[in-house]
Amino acid sequence: MRTFPFRLSCLIVAFFLISRVCAFNVSSSTSAPELPDSSITPGAAFDPQVTLDVLCQSGYTKTVRHVTESEKAQVFANYGLSGNYDGYCAGSEGCEVDHLIALEIGGSNDISNLWPQSYTGTWNAHMKDRLENRLRVLVCAKSVSMTTAQRAIASDWISAYNKYVDTEKVHSS
Repeated sequence: MRTFPFRLSCLIVAFFLISRVCAFNVSSSTSAPELPDSSITPGAAFDPQVTLDVLCQSGYTKTVRHVTESEKAQVFANYGLSGNYDGYCAGSEGCEVDHLIALEIGGSNDISNLWPQSYTGTWNAHMKDRLENRLRVLVCAKSVSMTTAQRAIASDWISAYNKYVDTEKVHSS
Protein backbone atom coordinates (compact mmCIF):
# COMPACT_ATOMS: atom_id res chain seq x y z
CA MET A 1 0.00 0.00 0.00
CA ARG A 2 1.10 3.42 -0.85
CA THR A 3 -0.54 5.22 2.12
CA PHE A 4 1.73 3.72 4.82
CA PRO A 5 5.01 5.25 3.54
CA PHE A 6 3.21 8.51 2.85
CA ARG A 7 1.74 8.65 6.37
CA LEU A 8 5.11 7.72 7.85
CA SER A 9 6.75 10.52 5.86
CA CYS A 10 4.10 12.96 7.10
CA LEU A 11 4.72 11.87 10.68
CA ILE A 12 8.47 12.32 10.30
CA VAL A 13 8.02 15.78 8.78
CA ALA A 14 5.51 16.74 11.51
CA PHE A 15 7.87 15.51 14.23
CA PHE A 16 10.74 17.50 12.72
CA LEU A 17 8.66 20.68 12.48
CA ILE A 18 7.34 20.34 16.04
CA SER A 19 10.83 19.71 17.41
CA ARG A 20 12.16 22.82 15.60
CA VAL A 21 9.32 24.99 16.94
CA CYS A 22 9.90 23.72 20.48
CA ALA A 23 13.65 24.25 20.17
CA PHE A 24 13.05 27.77 18.89
CA ASN A 25 10.75 28.61 21.79
CA VAL A 26 13.27 27.39 24.35
CA SER A 27 16.25 29.14 22.84
CA SER A 28 14.39 32.39 22.20
CA SER A 29 13.36 32.77 25.84
CA THR A 30 16.79 33.77 27.06
CA SER A 31 15.79 37.15 28.48
CA ALA A 32 16.29 37.41 32.20
CA PRO A 33 13.24 37.25 34.43
CA GLU A 34 12.65 40.52 36.25
CA LEU A 35 11.21 38.76 39.30
CA PRO A 36 12.26 35.44 40.80
CA ASP A 37 10.01 32.39 40.52
CA SER A 38 8.08 32.56 43.81
CA SER A 39 7.70 28.77 43.89
CA ILE A 40 11.51 28.47 43.98
CA THR A 41 12.42 31.70 45.77
CA PRO A 42 9.61 32.85 48.07
CA GLY A 43 12.05 34.81 50.25
CA ALA A 44 13.22 34.18 53.81
CA ALA A 45 14.20 36.40 56.72
CA PHE A 46 16.76 35.80 59.44
CA ASP A 47 15.78 35.08 62.99
CA PRO A 48 13.01 37.51 63.94
CA GLN A 49 15.07 38.36 67.04
CA VAL A 50 17.46 40.42 64.88
CA THR A 51 16.93 43.92 66.19
CA LEU A 52 17.29 47.24 64.41
CA ASP A 53 20.23 48.02 66.70
CA VAL A 54 22.09 45.05 65.22
CA LEU A 55 20.77 45.36 61.67
CA CYS A 56 21.59 49.05 61.36
CA GLN A 57 25.20 48.78 62.53
CA SER A 58 27.76 49.65 59.89
CA GLY A 59 29.17 46.45 58.39
CA TYR A 60 26.26 44.24 59.53
CA THR A 61 25.93 42.40 56.21
CA LYS A 62 29.61 41.44 56.22
CA THR A 63 29.02 39.55 59.47
CA VAL A 64 26.08 37.52 58.14
CA ARG A 65 26.71 37.10 54.39
CA HIS A 66 27.56 33.46 53.81
CA VAL A 67 26.58 31.60 50.64
CA THR A 68 28.86 28.76 49.62
CA GLU A 69 29.84 27.93 46.05
CA SER A 70 27.82 24.70 46.27
CA GLU A 71 24.76 26.69 47.37
CA LYS A 72 25.27 29.07 44.45
CA ALA A 73 25.48 26.10 42.08
CA GLN A 74 22.21 24.78 43.54
CA VAL A 75 20.54 28.17 43.01
CA PHE A 76 21.57 28.16 39.33
CA ALA A 77 20.37 24.55 38.99
CA ASN A 78 17.01 25.44 40.59
CA TYR A 79 16.51 27.91 37.75
CA GLY A 80 17.59 25.45 35.04
CA LEU A 81 21.01 27.03 34.56
CA SER A 82 24.28 25.13 34.57
CA GLY A 83 26.02 28.09 36.20
CA ASN A 84 26.79 31.73 35.70
CA TYR A 85 27.10 32.93 32.09
CA ASP A 86 24.53 30.31 31.02
CA GLY A 87 21.00 30.85 29.71
CA TYR A 88 19.71 34.27 30.67
CA CYS A 89 22.96 34.84 32.60
CA ALA A 90 24.97 34.55 29.37
CA GLY A 91 25.55 38.31 29.05
CA SER A 92 28.98 39.82 29.54
CA GLU A 93 28.24 40.62 33.20
CA GLY A 94 26.42 37.36 33.97
CA CYS A 95 24.27 37.15 37.08
CA GLU A 96 24.69 37.49 40.79
CA VAL A 97 23.19 35.04 43.25
CA ASP A 98 21.01 37.61 44.95
CA HIS A 99 19.11 37.63 48.22
CA LEU A 100 15.46 38.35 47.40
CA ILE A 101 14.96 39.81 50.88
CA ALA A 102 18.21 41.73 51.19
CA LEU A 103 20.53 41.09 54.11
CA GLU A 104 20.35 44.85 54.71
CA ILE A 105 16.73 44.50 55.83
CA GLY A 106 17.03 41.18 57.65
CA GLY A 107 17.07 38.70 54.77
CA SER A 108 18.44 35.19 55.16
CA ASN A 109 21.15 33.20 53.38
CA ASP A 110 18.68 30.32 53.08
CA ILE A 111 18.41 28.91 49.56
CA SER A 112 14.71 29.84 49.50
CA ASN A 113 15.84 33.47 49.56
CA LEU A 114 18.36 33.20 46.71
CA TRP A 115 17.98 33.57 42.94
CA PRO A 116 20.21 34.25 39.92
CA GLN A 117 19.58 37.88 39.03
CA SER A 118 20.94 39.31 35.80
CA TYR A 119 23.05 42.44 35.61
CA THR A 120 21.46 43.25 32.23
CA GLY A 121 18.02 44.51 31.25
CA THR A 122 16.04 47.38 32.74
CA TRP A 123 15.15 45.72 36.05
CA ASN A 124 18.54 44.26 36.87
CA ALA A 125 20.68 43.57 39.95
CA HIS A 126 22.04 47.12 39.96
CA MET A 127 18.49 48.52 40.18
CA LYS A 128 17.59 46.13 42.99
CA ASP A 129 20.75 47.16 44.88
CA ARG A 130 19.44 50.74 44.87
CA LEU A 131 16.17 49.53 46.41
CA GLU A 132 17.99 47.48 49.05
CA ASN A 133 20.08 50.48 50.11
CA ARG A 134 17.03 52.75 50.22
CA LEU A 135 15.00 50.26 52.26
CA ARG A 136 17.84 49.92 54.76
CA VAL A 137 17.88 53.70 55.24
CA LEU A 138 14.09 53.77 55.70
CA VAL A 139 14.07 50.80 58.08
CA CYS A 140 16.92 52.18 60.19
CA ALA A 141 15.21 55.59 60.32
CA LYS A 142 12.06 53.76 61.48
CA SER A 143 10.13 55.27 58.55
CA VAL A 144 9.24 51.77 57.32
CA SER A 145 9.03 48.68 59.51
CA MET A 146 11.41 45.81 58.81
CA THR A 147 8.44 43.50 58.20
CA THR A 148 6.85 45.92 55.72
CA ALA A 149 10.15 46.28 53.83
CA GLN A 150 10.68 42.51 53.75
CA ARG A 151 7.16 41.85 52.48
CA ALA A 152 7.40 44.58 49.83
CA ILE A 153 10.68 43.34 48.37
CA ALA A 154 9.66 39.66 48.53
CA SER A 155 6.28 40.11 46.88
CA ASP A 156 7.39 42.35 43.99
CA TRP A 157 10.67 44.19 44.22
CA ILE A 158 9.91 46.29 41.12
CA SER A 159 6.74 47.69 42.70
CA ALA A 160 8.72 48.31 45.89
CA TYR A 161 11.35 50.16 43.82
CA ASN A 162 8.68 52.36 42.27
CA LYS A 163 7.21 53.08 45.70
CA TYR A 164 10.35 53.66 47.75
CA VAL A 165 13.12 54.68 45.35
CA ASP A 166 11.76 56.42 42.32
CA THR A 167 8.31 57.79 41.72
CA GLU A 168 9.01 58.17 38.02
CA LYS A 169 8.39 55.10 35.94
CA VAL A 170 11.56 53.56 34.54
CA HIS A 171 11.18 52.92 30.81
CA SER A 172 12.78 50.08 28.90
CA SER A 173 15.43 51.14 26.48
